Amino acid sequence: MGTFVRNSYIRHVVVVGVAALSVGGCSEGVLDPQGPVAAAEKTILFDSLGIMLAIVVPTILATLGVAVWFRASNERARYFPDFEYSGRLEMIVWSIPAMTVLLVGGIAWVGAHDLDPPKPLASSTKPLHVEVVSLDWKWLFIYPDQNIASVNRLIVPAGTPISFDLTSSGVMNSFFVPQLGSQIYTMAGMVTRLQLQADKPGQFSGLSAQFSGDGFAEMSFIVDAVPPDQFDPWVTTVRSAGPRLDAQSYAELVRPSKAVVPFTYQSVAPDLFETVVSVGTPTASSSHGSPPDPRTEN
Repeated sequence: MGTFVRNSYIRHVVVVGVAALSVGGCSEGVLDPQGPVAAAEKTILFDSLGIMLAIVVPTILATLGVAVWFRASNERARYFPDFEYSGRLEMIVWSIPAMTVLLVGGIAWVGAHDLDPPKPLASSTKPLHVEVVSLDWKWLFIYPDQNIASVNRLIVPAGTPISFDLTSSGVMNSFFVPQLGSQIYTMAGMVTRLQLQADKPGQFSGLSAQFSGDGFAEMSFIVDAVPPDQFDPWVTTVRSAGPRLDAQSYAELVRPSKAVVPFTYQSVAPDLFETVVSVGTPTASSSHGSPPDPRTEN
């Protein structure tokens, strides 16, 4: 018996510890929003939770109350073996769930329109345009207006809306920065669009939310939101050194690789992103052997 109690206590401590660590991890997740999109999603999450608790908590309390009142030792409890129907009970049983569904559905419907991924964010600042390509197993970020690119590191000015165009070099993937907002899929041969913004300077973790093979676990990237007056100097620094992203360097980059250290390209071949999109899904041999050449089209 002593061994059983001790093991039960250990299991209890482990469960509590895991729960505490999970809650602590929220400081860098969806419950710690650092942008308008993530903040709106958090509001929807908590509003929906509150509405659902409004039916869950009374149901739990009512269940416990019935169990206590109708216990065998309570002689005051009345037993109705012939009870069949009550209009009032039916009204309560159906109206509360119906109201819950309407409220949660209404919040989801409004939120889906307000947070539509391609919908521009309200701001007096001109958005920064970034083109994203998911590779095996890394992320390529192209800044078409600045004519530079980076791998596994996204630098953006804080307080500026970021307008993303996203595609994939091969298998479907998912782009997600939990503290900034919505995840969105990347697919070969098509472009998806997303609008995000970091409210203040900081460093945020980005990840792949779609299993894509052996290197999936290491397919992460860093988002550095810098003060606006530091973004242009960074662009100037990138332009002064590093390789050029053209058809040949892209063919080398697209080869599968894991845990790639972030680096930059000082310039980008014209319309490279559009060419990657037009290539579409590569053949099986190109996915695991020779990479697709962006100079060729289907």
